[in-house]
Amino acid sequence: MSFYARLTDGDQIASDLSTTIKDKTILITGVSPGGLGAEFALTISKHSPALLILAGRDTTKAQQTASQIAQVAPSVAKRILKLDLASQVQVREAAKEVLGYTESIDVLVNNAGIMAKSPYSQTPDGIEAQFGANHIGHFLFTNLVMSKLIGPEGNESGSGRTARVVNVASDGYRLGPNGATYNPWRAYGQSKTANMLFSRSLATKLAKRGLISVSLHPGVIFDTSLGNHLNADGFQGLLQVDREMGNSKYWGPFQPRTLNQGVSTHVFASFHDSITLTSNNGLYLEDNRVFQPEEVLSWGRDDVDAEKLWKLSEELVGEKFSY
Repeated sequence: MSFYARLTDGDQIASDLSTTIKDKTILITGVSPGGLGAEFALTISKHSPALLILAGRDTTKAQQTASQIAQVAPSVAKRILKLDLASQVQVREAAKEVLGYTESIDVLVNNAGIMAKSPYSQTPDGIEAQFGANHIGHFLFTNLVMSKLIGPEGNESGSGRTARVVNVASDGYRLGPNGATYNPWRAYGQSKTANMLFSRSLATKLAKRGLISVSLHPGVIFDTSLGNHLNADGFQGLLQVDREMGNSKYWGPFQPRTLNQGVSTHVFASFHDSITLTSNNGLYLEDNRVFQPEEVLSWGRDDVDAEKLWKLSEELVGEKFSY
């Protein structure tokens, strides 16, 4: 069921969901000014959340976003968290800080990401950069702060509070999986596939303890810094991979959205009541609606692959998260 049009903006959906946003504590990763995380924070700040935790690698930029929020919603509490998703050491430091908060977290929006990084590079932990920052960093951080999202073991759904983890993926998942030879776009697609499978795993493992998790594609937005490092040739690489895979629906011109339209699905995924512990949990959203499994390419929804990814991720971070 579709509640909104493809180009409905975030302000409208936030206004419709204002009572749900009110008094929530929301942690957002990737909040540099002009990006989707900052725009999402600004959009929901107008509806009286209890606390916005702004997490980013560059705390100066996060503070700039906090200052922008103060201009439109001066009464909303804000907190800056240093979070470098490429470094497992720093992710653990950030998670330790969050565990020291007195507040519980109602919504965690894993928004930060890098795209089509070339040439090939690795995180400090020796993981391909896009997979490391886009998935592994968020996997580790989310699991380390899980006690701030859900109740203790034995808290079955219906007996306590619910929380959400929203993973910002991309329809670029269509470009995965990566091949034996590094291709920056296929590697990006692989990392976005991981975001989708991570949400499926979280929903499967933790719905019984009150966790909702979904993934989403925000649309094509040229006004962010995500693709600033790419020239025309860089985007030609994207078109080339689509042609190789026969993705003919993507051969035409891009249909870009404004920043505020781009965060509309963020708002929907984070607060809409059509997504519950037992309905649409673990699924993927585009265009302000939930996609049913048959609308998603097989590698973006396979539960066997999701479990394999979970185990691989545990190996890469050197820690098991058994729920």
